[in-house]
Amino acid sequence: MSAVDRFTVATKYWHPLDDGRVQCDVCPRACKLRDGQQGVCFVRAREGDEVVLRTYGRSSGFCVDPVEKKPLNHFLPGSSIFSFGTAGCNLACRFCQNWDISKSKEIDTLADEATPEAIARAAADLGCRSVAFTYNDPTIFLEYAIDVADACHDLGLATVAVTAGYICPEPRADFYAHLDGANVDLKGFTEDFYRHTCGAELGAVLDTLEYLADTDVWFELTTLLIPGMNDSDAELDAMTRWVVEHLGPDVPMHFTAFHPDFRMRDTAPTPPDTLVRARRIALDNGVRYAYTGNVHDGDGQSTYCHGCGQRVIERDWYRLGDYQLDDNGHCRSCGTAVPGHFDGPPGQWGPTRTPVVFQGRRRGTR
Repeated sequence: MSAVDRFTVATKYWHPLDDGRVQCDVCPRACKLRDGQQGVCFVRAREGDEVVLRTYGRSSGFCVDPVEKKPLNHFLPGSSIFSFGTAGCNLACRFCQNWDISKSKEIDTLADEATPEAIARAAADLGCRSVAFTYNDPTIFLEYAIDVADACHDLGLATVAVTAGYICPEPRADFYAHLDGANVDLKGFTEDFYRHTCGAELGAVLDTLEYLADTDVWFELTTLLIPGMNDSDAELDAMTRWVVEHLGPDVPMHFTAFHPDFRMRDTAPTPPDTLVRARRIALDNGVRYAYTGNVHDGDGQSTYCHGCGQRVIERDWYRLGDYQLDDNGHCRSCGTAVPGHFDGPPGQWGPTRTPVVFQGRRRGTR
């Protein structure tokens, strides 16, 4: 990859148009740019006759998190994960819970800098098992993310994307070929909600999910439930039935609570009972692993063997308790394999969050 300057690199997912503009082909937004214009995501822009990424090697901060915070409940449970993001986003969610990063249009947000190799070394030195591209969607900085993933694999670290799954087929295949895991935000289950509340298209996200189901990437789903918008019984029923039919019963689903933020500060927080209701609908429709998130709910956050019903991973928030899986993820009671990425005994990281000092600056993120 040729560098234009220290933080700007050439990209390959774009093509020229007959009217003199160039079209970015990373995501379905298909931004059409004249010289000097940037895409909706803020970080991909036209310079000369090509589309470049302007935030290569720059981050909005680094933090060591529990892997369960991504959330991933079936991916190296109890381990720590080195998390980082950049700035900008290719969606326009009115409820964004990380809006100060994902909606930032200021380069000053990117106060930290690090090469892919430096990130991998830092994660390894801190004892992390994996690295997450999170806080904003890695789709928009996939060239940087891919290079970080390769550097991590060189040191034996896994890599995870926390993403909305809004990406075109060719870059999608390129991106996920370098990843071990993902948590995909399935933000709702109507085109109306996606179009008017997220500025995106549900169909493109479903395409990504069906693509992932045919790969070796371990993935889990998260839906942030917003009162009166995407939390009806009918929508949850349709969503969970689709997941079982198209992705299979073993894909974990996380239902999490909205809190008023960004452009939806007048909307009420999600009652915990809504999460419990969503989990019950999912289980009744055949989802084997359905979870409540960001509330205290030991029953709704624990993992139960689908073979015998035994609780095999006790959780409360991000803290693990009783653990009844062997090192390969099999239930100790009946021997049933719990789907996921299990490798040895569980970690003991717990709910600790540790902002990381990087390049002389200390940054914390949500």
